[in-house]
Amino acid sequence: MNGPLTAVALLAEVSFTGLFPRGIAQYATGGVLIGLGVSTIYLGTAITPGASTFFESTLSYVSALPRFNRATYLASRDWRVVFTLSMVAGAAVYALLLGEGGWTTDVRAWRLLVGGVLVGVGTRIGKGCTSGHGINGLASLSKTSFASVATFVSVAIGVALTMQALGVTP
Repeated sequence: MNGPLTAVALLAEVSFTGLFPRGIAQYATGGVLIGLGVSTIYLGTAITPGASTFFESTLSYVSALPRFNRATYLASRDWRVVFTLSMVAGAAVYALLLGEGGWTTDVRAWRLLVGGVLVGVGTRIGKGCTSGHGINGLASLSKTSFASVATFVSVAIGVALTMQALGVTP
């Protein structure tokens, strides 16, 4: 040991290893790819991409309600469908190539469906999703996005700890 700095470095390494036992390369790669995707969409459309608008813009294909037929939805609905399907396709490719038999969760399908619906409703009530606020909003130093992300994370931690304490399993 070479003094307090070595002890701090050792503590940081132990903590880091505990948090990321398989390393950070996959997370760094994902972050770079997400950043490139968001930048490409923004530079190509001048619209900050987020997933929550997909639902309402897609309903413009089948609904005559004015809420779903705003000019911004009509102008962006095609690329929003491609954007969302690309996220689903990316997850499917990952699961098929690197997952165990194409499925990477023990969570029952009905819980995934209910969770997805609740998240979709929540993102509309919250005026945006984790991708919109967490990636675009934080990068643009939006105070609203900082508050939204703090809320998302706090509620997620609280729900996860509550479910764990109640013994709820997938």
